[in-house]
Amino acid sequence: MSKQEITLTPAPGGTCCTPISDAALDSGGAVAGAAVFKALADPIRLRLLSMITSADGEVCVCELTPQFDVSGPTISHHLKVLREAGLVDCERRGTWVYYWPVPERIQWISTLLAVPATAH
Repeated sequence: MSKQEITLTPAPGGTCCTPISDAALDSGGAVAGAAVFKALADPIRLRLLSMITSADGEVCVCELTPQFDVSGPTISHHLKVLREAGLVDCERRGTWVYYWPVPERIQWISTLLAVPATAH
């Protein structure tokens, strides 16, 4: 399994993105957001991301696979989709692969969906 390199491009002004409650997305932002939300639209992938993100540090695929009623190759496919969306990263060590969240991408989602304390 190759290590995927994801490049996250911050928006002008040093922040990761503008909340959609403040400004409409441009076409590039919409494409980036849709890819992330498409990756998260599957219950297995959403649960995998939750398990990886809530782990203390990194988690071995050997700890993830037994938590699901699907095959190992299916879990590998879902993890690949999460990697391609930039939500997790990984490293192979011997026969096992270890996963961890990409904090900048998780923050990007959070910022994108941020809403002001008072409604408009």
